[in-house]
Amino acid sequence: MAGIYIHIPFCKTRCIYCDFYSTTRSDLKQRYISALCRELRTRKEYLKGEPVETIYLGGGTPSQLAEEDFRQVFDVIAEVYGMEAVREITLEANPDDLTDEYIAMLRTLPFNRISMGIQTFDDATLQLLNRRHSATQAIEAVGRCRRAGFRNISIDLIYGLPGETDERWKRDLQQAVSLNVEHISAYHLTYEEGTRIYKMLQAHRICEVDEESSVRFFSTLIDTLDAAGYEHYEISNFCKPGMYSRHNTSYWKGIPYLGCGPSAHSFDTESREWNVSSLEKYISSIEAGRRAFETEHLDTTTRYNEYIMTTLRTKWGVDREEVKQKFGAELQGYCTKMAAPHLKSGKLKMQDNHLYLTREGIFVSDDIISDLMFIE
Repeated sequence: MAGIYIHIPFCKTRCIYCDFYSTTRSDLKQRYISALCRELRTRKEYLKGEPVETIYLGGGTPSQLAEEDFRQVFDVIAEVYGMEAVREITLEANPDDLTDEYIAMLRTLPFNRISMGIQTFDDATLQLLNRRHSATQAIEAVGRCRRAGFRNISIDLIYGLPGETDERWKRDLQQAVSLNVEHISAYHLTYEEGTRIYKMLQAHRICEVDEESSVRFFSTLIDTLDAAGYEHYEISNFCKPGMYSRHNTSYWKGIPYLGCGPSAHSFDTESREWNVSSLEKYISSIEAGRRAFETEHLDTTTRYNEYIMTTLRTKWGVDREEVKQKFGAELQGYCTKMAAPHLKSGKLKMQDNHLYLTREGIFVSDDIISDLMFIE
């Protein structure tokens, strides 16, 4: 099985924390859709005939596209790759784009999963982040999607935002739980260099939350969603039973995927490719028949390190037998040796020849993953 990721770079406005590639050049949309469809056609062999199981439109703001844009893309995917095996098709959307009319249009297309970037239900913080929606709009958008028949809705939250308090974070979580969505992703704010929020931090206009608060917020997240019946299947992701993100899970499980559009990454289990992070250069290179991209060939050690970094984050854990089959007995032995202190301290557990993070281990997962990675 394989996945297809399609990057839709268009945004009306840019959020101050975002470091994903995006642009406000909506005047280039038609040329972009044509270039995207051409890339999908020309890269047919990349997935080596693997049936496509998931399709994910991310951004940017994919909900800036119109019906005819989506139809062009889906027609090409159906023609070139086939959609018989597809089980999950996700659209990332902004709450304020999800009007009754827009949702009704989406229901005529193959989408069966909506991923909504809400971030917080605090209106003052939404304004600070330069989000286009209010808390009320977000809540109403979820309700409209539900009434229209969507049975797989995911929302994104961010914690550790400027001015975050235990009370405000608890209110966000209580509101999220009350929406009864199938999936919740919750990420701690990171100050990426080059973003507006990073510049605000450097200018001392805002303050970063302290480490003790961050740990407390994460603990509250786990406890609240566990009590509400959500499964903690990846460090930042929670779902109702069986409703995990199939597409994102393919990244964590090392399943091949094709990424199309500016800045999109692709992975074929042996190498990684990524397109140029410029809409103008992407379009011109595709139109000229010379796609602008870079490639990294992954040696055994790199592939082992990536396997540790992704699988240990999940409920499926590190399969020691799979380590041996994919990377050899030597790296399996190294993994076992480096895991031993963490097993002894109770931060890792071994079950059915798999290594898993314990509740205590989740809080220091970066350190454990770093220890298990092989550094020459």
